[in-house]
Amino acid sequence: MKCNLKKAAAIFAAAAILLAGCSKESSSSSEESTSSSSSSQSVSLTAAEANDRIKDSDIHLIQFEEPKVGDTIATILTSEGEIKIRFFPEQAPKAVENFVTHSKNGYYNGLTFHRVICDFMIQGGDPKGDSTGGESIWGEPFKDEFSTDLWHFRGALAMANSGADTNGSQFYIVQASGLAEQYPEEMANGNVPQKVIDKYQEVGGAPWLDGRYTIFGQVIEGMDVIDIIANVPVNNKYKPAEDVIIEMITISTYTEEDKAASEGENSAASKETT
Repeated sequence: MKCNLKKAAAIFAAAAILLAGCSKESSSSSEESTSSSSSSQSVSLTAAEANDRIKDSDIHLIQFEEPKVGDTIATILTSEGEIKIRFFPEQAPKAVENFVTHSKNGYYNGLTFHRVICDFMIQGGDPKGDSTGGESIWGEPFKDEFSTDLWHFRGALAMANSGADTNGSQFYIVQASGLAEQYPEEMANGNVPQKVIDKYQEVGGAPWLDGRYTIFGQVIEGMDVIDIIANVPVNNKYKPAEDVIIEMITISTYTEEDKAASEGENSAASKETT
């Protein structure tokens, strides 16, 4: 599916700015500080991680593992279709608790995906619908949670914020299906493990956001719906011309029946491709 915006690094850089200033009507200075990093800086590991260089053998791409029986699953019913997401509570416990509790309480019901940038991400979870609203279940921002097990691959669910440790209710899902040609070299220069670089080249994503925003989930069904949302007409602030609504989010537990159904679908898909 083709996007209605050009696939260019300049668009990606501008898009990164748009993730800032989400939880407060704070000054533009916080947006500027968030967007001031060069692309090579934004695809590097943190200083602590770089000092203790991560080996490929230490990397576990858990975002692409099959859900396990007992895992918590969110089903997001939107005006464009259904999206299913699994969570990573061991790596991002606060973010998962926040999203799951808000969902169970109906906080997100009726809200919109208020910021949509094709070949980048779709963003929602703001009661004001203008990137300035929303709060956490604790009534105050909570700290970022980073893990070298989680990366901004296509389908990643992450917290939007207005700077370090300012997480509230807003979230985004990475929709980018490709990778600009300069990023593999920049990631390698930034000490990103080769296994991660290879996966980005395979599935696409937004590596310049790594180490800046908390990843806490991964889409397991409904990327086609996310692509549809990413392609809706938007205005010059990337707000959809017609509202894309989060009608309801249901929280459930992954069951043996779900596992059997998934295995059956995977088997059928495998037969079709052979």
